[in-house]
Amino acid sequence: MAITAALVKELRDSTGAGMMDAKKALTETNGDMEAAVDWLRTKGLAKAAKKSGRTAAEGLVAVVVDGGKGVAVEVNSETDFVGKNAEFQEMVGGIAKVALGVADVAALKTADMGGKTVEDVITGKIATVGENMSVRRMAALEGDSVISYVHNAATAGMGKIGVLVAMTGGDEAFGKQVAMHIAAVNPAALSESDLDAAIVEKEKQVQMDIARESGKPEAVIEKMIVGRMKKFIAESTLLNQQFVVNPDLSVEAAAKEAGATITGFVRLEVGEGIEVEKEDFAAEVAKVSQG
Repeated sequence: MAITAALVKELRDSTGAGMMDAKKALTETNGDMEAAVDWLRTKGLAKAAKKSGRTAAEGLVAVVVDGGKGVAVEVNSETDFVGKNAEFQEMVGGIAKVALGVADVAALKTADMGGKTVEDVITGKIATVGENMSVRRMAALEGDSVISYVHNAATAGMGKIGVLVAMTGGDEAFGKQVAMHIAAVNPAALSESDLDAAIVEKEKQVQMDIARESGKPEAVIEKMIVGRMKKFIAESTLLNQQFVVNPDLSVEAAAKEAGATITGFVRLEVGEGIEVEKEDFAAEVAKVSQG
């Protein structure tokens, strides 16, 4: 695979590595971006563990809670301008309320919303606004109590990041603090047992490769990996993370002090994981001028 300047730039932007290091990483991995990130980490050349996916789509995440059930719904638009439109916000809020009664996003699209399906409502809005829109994701959460939080709110109950927290015991104020923590830190799972085994195994392999670069004996490396994986799990799981409100405590310890048990969470961020092709300004102007 040809290693283009665009590929090198993308890898540099996502890892903070130097140009020549990024090019070598891509060459060594035949242009595989994800493998190149791991190669740089192994060599100690990735300055930051940044996400490889770029968040580029616009729109809103809306959250709605009814008793012990909550839902978060992501509705995308092409521009942030539309996300600030009152009519669009009203539509997204309505869709989120409908989502309380369905199981998944496929059912949501065909659900009734004022005599039309949700999909038909969106199609009508596309026709009037002139921008493409879609219901991309929804996630539901149930528990003894469910608390919601919206970060970067555009209006009540919707914004760029929507969080739901399910727990038993505690109070709403503590639940809101946990939701804010989740919005800020973005844990991968609730606890170690909830972590994707493939993610854990991949991280373990990367850490093994990094340790072997040191030239230490295998027996020493195995002990190093135990500590490194313990740190990875602590940083990746909500209950083991340092609580942003009180870093002296883990989230689980803070919950215990508050008389609460956290049983689940949902976090949706607008455009998370979506890659959108970018044009440089000159190319964009040329395209417009050509009609």
